Amino acid sequence: MEPTAEHNQRMAQMTFASVYPLYVTKIEKKGRTKKELNQVIEWLTSFDDKKIKELIEMKVTFQTFFEKAKLNKNADLIKGMICGYRIEEIQNPITRQVRYLDKLVDELAKGKTMEKILRNG
Repeated sequence: MEPTAEHNQRMAQMTFASVYPLYVTKIEKKGRTKKELNQVIEWLTSFDDKKIKELIEMKVTFQTFFEKAKLNKNADLIKGMICGYRIEEIQNPITRQVRYLDKLVDELAKGKTMEKILRNG
């Protein structure tokens, strides 16, 4: 199933600051830490803790967030279903990148090891 143009636009305009606390809540309920979450975000985007905090304070959209990111060379190894969509089939780059992040957070919450989450080829 391919997301609609409206869905892609909504994803691009959503702010990282509005979603980050939801990620934190999701992973902390499962016994994971904010430090681990930030490690996953850094692996995907190259943003360190300081940059993540800055982007939250700036209330950047996911469009801006991923435009500023230096995506990990192994990001395309993130595959599977998330929110009813098969990640590798999503054509829109921003929507696919948001789903990459969602999938990594989901794997963190499900207790996968950092070694498996941080795909190193």
